[in-house]
Amino acid sequence: MFLSSNSKINVTLCGMMGSGKSVTGKMLAKKINFKFVDTDILIEKKTGKSINSIFKEDGEESFRSLEKEIIINILKKKNYVISLGGGSILNNEIRNSIKLNSYNIYLEVNTEILNQRLINSKKRPLINNKNTKETLKQLIKKREKFYQEADLIIKNELSIKNALDNIINSLKNNE
Repeated sequence: MFLSSNSKINVTLCGMMGSGKSVTGKMLAKKINFKFVDTDILIEKKTGKSINSIFKEDGEESFRSLEKEIIINILKKKNYVISLGGGSILNNEIRNSIKLNSYNIYLEVNTEILNQRLINSKKRPLINNKNTKETLKQLIKKREKFYQEADLIIKNELSIKNALDNIINSLKNNE
């Protein structure tokens, strides 16, 4: 497969909250026979707290520190599909580790669709009790240039199956 011949040992999925990284990642891992991890779930397991609780009780800086540690550690392993937290891409050390140890796929979704997917979410501390659409626009503005550095950009606005098919076809075409 393309990944092994390209010395990439993992696949990372980056993108905004609500872009489908976890669902797509699980399906992709099954399809290419890799293990799947969601870094937010790893953080929750390690701390015994929800992401919301970590943000509320310990602050975003504490969350980002844990996130960096967990992502860099998982990227040292092999044959993982990793769903990254949406903001993890802002960290330079994480970006460098992604470039070295994974084939990075950006799941791109426009703001309108993200807003529809997230408008009623209570699990997302960066958009809780805020104007979801405006907050998403601000977050995208900060993150987009880093997302665009991905090895592959896939629109994920139709269906997970569509996105997954596009990923698999792109990987096969690069073999």
